[in-house]
Amino acid sequence: MDSAPAINWRTAALTLVLFGVFLGAMALVQFSTPDMPDNDGYYHIRLAQIMRIQGLKPNFPWLPLTILNPREFYDHHFLFHVGLIPFTFGDLRLGAKWASVVFASLAFLSVWWLLRGQRVPYSWLWALGLLAVSQAFLYRMSITRVQSLSLTVLAWGLHWMLSGKYIRLLPLAFLYVWLYDAFPLLPIAAALYGVAVWLTERKIELRPLLYAAVGVAAGLLINPYFPVNLVFIYRHLLPKLAETTAVQVGNEWYPYTTRQLLENSPLALLAFIGGVIALGLNDRRMDVRSATSLLLTILFGLMLFQSRRFIEYLPPFALIFAAFAWTPLLNRASPTETLRWERARQATSALILGALVVLGAWRMLPAAAESVQGSKPYDLYANASAWLMENTLPGERIFHTDWDDFPRLFYYNTQNTYIVGLDPTYLQLYNPELYDLWVDITQGDVELPSQVILERFGSRYVHSDLFHEDFIDQAENDPAMLEVYRDDQAVIYLISSPP
Repeated sequence: MDSAPAINWRTAALTLVLFGVFLGAMALVQFSTPDMPDNDGYYHIRLAQIMRIQGLKPNFPWLPLTILNPREFYDHHFLFHVGLIPFTFGDLRLGAKWASVVFASLAFLSVWWLLRGQRVPYSWLWALGLLAVSQAFLYRMSITRVQSLSLTVLAWGLHWMLSGKYIRLLPLAFLYVWLYDAFPLLPIAAALYGVAVWLTERKIELRPLLYAAVGVAAGLLINPYFPVNLVFIYRHLLPKLAETTAVQVGNEWYPYTTRQLLENSPLALLAFIGGVIALGLNDRRMDVRSATSLLLTILFGLMLFQSRRFIEYLPPFALIFAAFAWTPLLNRASPTETLRWERARQATSALILGALVVLGAWRMLPAAAESVQGSKPYDLYANASAWLMENTLPGERIFHTDWDDFPRLFYYNTQNTYIVGLDPTYLQLYNPELYDLWVDITQGDVELPSQVILERFGSRYVHSDLFHEDFIDQAENDPAMLEVYRDDQAVIYLISSPP
């Protein structure tokens, strides 16, 4: 296979233009509201700031009753947090929002680099299609989380596999482990590439899988958190993959309905169907890149049917598959076709593709902005957290009634420690009995909860949103729970010690 064309000034200019378009589009989505989509971004940007101030491996005392307790803490987004550090100077909220814009733009640019390197006609136009394939995808790319950088890694990994530069997968896999605990996706992609080679060329190619596996093993063993990283990975992934827990996790772990998928990702589905049609129209055998991207798209489709969080992978890989599948048809020239008709055919193809991209982006970008605008206000719990900082001792443990309140409480108040956060299974895996008790209390199933909270959780202060009405009813009927703060977002109780 020919190597990628050499970089020249035109390529550099096109790179800058595309990056600017991606930046502008994602900034329009992101800054359509002052709020930040999702909760976890508050945690990530605050921890990145702490890493800048205290060092890359700071102490983590904030979730002592979970598997992220100080003794077992593992930063499974380590390189992501390192990448966020430049965005922690100044307003952290704005820094987090700009980080999501920049990282998403880098991911989109990486997809273009993959298509360009594989000599796909109109690769820049295909890449712009990332702004059109899925509203849900654009929303996920707008969250200050690691998904966009994960897509970047997979795009580069696929490019190097298809270019025969297998050894580069070793350092890439190593870095992927330090970046994100979705690192098994790279060796899986390498294995599917090997399957595609066997299906299309009838030869065995194991080197990509070998290099990726060695890189993963090295990243796990040569790790600043070894060996607790291995324990955490086992604890964190098993409940989701094996469905061995009944714990109510975040919505992202549950699938879309068919109707939701048709509404939020129509062009992604059209890209996949179009790619399959292109394979049928082509009179040549399917090549390795089409087979590999088809297998990857099927994989991510199956994953999406299990969990909506994988929407960050299906749309871009469906687009990549469509681009690869249509390339032989776009490049094919009939012996009887004149140069004029060949150019007319290519121009027509570009116009059709461009129209789909423009129409899709016209619909999906505003829809993604609307989704972002539905985010909770960025100052949620800011005043309640300020009150806790002023009226509690450093390190004092706060009992809170919702696990996904932790990122915002942590963002506004690192003076205190908390009960559970980031994932409810972190408490459930650490102490199942304590988790069940926490659930019972927060659901209002425990009468006079004050002494249980004080004795079992070691908390004198209780923070709750105003939607836990059953809990609030129990708290108000408990003479040992004194309401000391309330606003339109939260209420705080102080538990008096027993006489």
